[in-house]
Amino acid sequence: MRIIGLMSGTSYDAVDAAAADLTLEGHTLLLTPLGMVSEPYSEDLRTALAAALPPAPTTMADVCMLDTRIGQAFAAVATRADRELCDGRADLVVSHGQTVYHWVEQGRVHGTLQIGSPSWIAEATGRPVVSDLRTRDVAARGQGAPLVSIVDVMWLRGRPGVPVALNLGGIANLTVAGGDGDPVAFDTGPANALIDAAVHALTDGRPAYDRDGELAARGTVDTALLNCLLDEPYYVKPPPKTTGKELFHWPYLQAALIGREHLAVEDVVATVTHLTARTVADAIDAAGASEVIASGGGTLNPTLMSMLRTELRGVPLLPSDDLGMPSAGKEAYAFAVLGYLTAHGLAGTVPACTGARRPSILGSITPGGRGLRLPEPARTTPLRLRVVAV
Repeated sequence: MRIIGLMSGTSYDAVDAAAADLTLEGHTLLLTPLGMVSEPYSEDLRTALAAALPPAPTTMADVCMLDTRIGQAFAAVATRADRELCDGRADLVVSHGQTVYHWVEQGRVHGTLQIGSPSWIAEATGRPVVSDLRTRDVAARGQGAPLVSIVDVMWLRGRPGVPVALNLGGIANLTVAGGDGDPVAFDTGPANALIDAAVHALTDGRPAYDRDGELAARGTVDTALLNCLLDEPYYVKPPPKTTGKELFHWPYLQAALIGREHLAVEDVVATVTHLTARTVADAIDAAGASEVIASGGGTLNPTLMSMLRTELRGVPLLPSDDLGMPSAGKEAYAFAVLGYLTAHGLAGTVPACTGARRPSILGSITPGGRGLRLPEPARTTPLRLRVVAV
């Protein structure tokens, strides 16, 4: 089954599409990567989205406009992926959408909202679309995140020791996939969120992020600011737990900078980069990890990765590419897998990872141009995921 996974993360800079051929053999799901394409959001759309995100106020008119324009952006990338990666023969599109709010109070997730109407994707491609994947897990009293934990568990099952899958997007999340107990997954805190916020705010919005970690590399970590940020209560909460830019945004960092306005931009960026490395490494250390397999945009920041290697104190850190899973498209490929599970009537969550009462079949399905023809329900449940080299 040829499936296109669509993803835009908490950095909301681009829409990624990864295409995969998925086949179930016994209890092993074989994933053959067909490639990836990516398109940045237009500058005006990214600006409009940033202006509407918490803690900024917004209107229902803004939400309607963004839901439509983001849906159109996803549709354009899906159409291109079908044409360029699937020879126009994709069977299904799976859209994560754009997360705009994760409603968390006192450690419990009450709701989550990803926008980008799937109707635009179905209309443009003619393919059925699976979307709104997080809400069902939340309805089952789960965190709705990290939703790719089932893919990590299947993918890393059988590796020796305690392998940990780490994703460094706007928010950092990990899945502890090995060991003697149940798997565990949770958001550790910010990855790029505060780095991007600091760069954008303190440089008058010229760069959107710290390209190649150059600012952080020129700066010096301010211990007082770092300790202030490490006092955030989220870090000591037990998993499963989830967070987002509802907490880790520019006003949050701005409050910590009161009385520290003398700090150079480079020093602030170095400090929040070190904050990411420290909090991720602390979570990994608590898990007793034997190796860390990393993916996501943060892996392209050499300063962050250097700090993280230092904080890990000898625990091997390797890119997911070394295990056959392209780092840049790992989450998009993961959502392709989730769509496969949904289309075949299979649950897409691990309750031990999300905190849900039970596993759930995820998402809503929007029919394509030729109606809705789902495959026969699977007779066996995949336990392992194997990436097949092209």
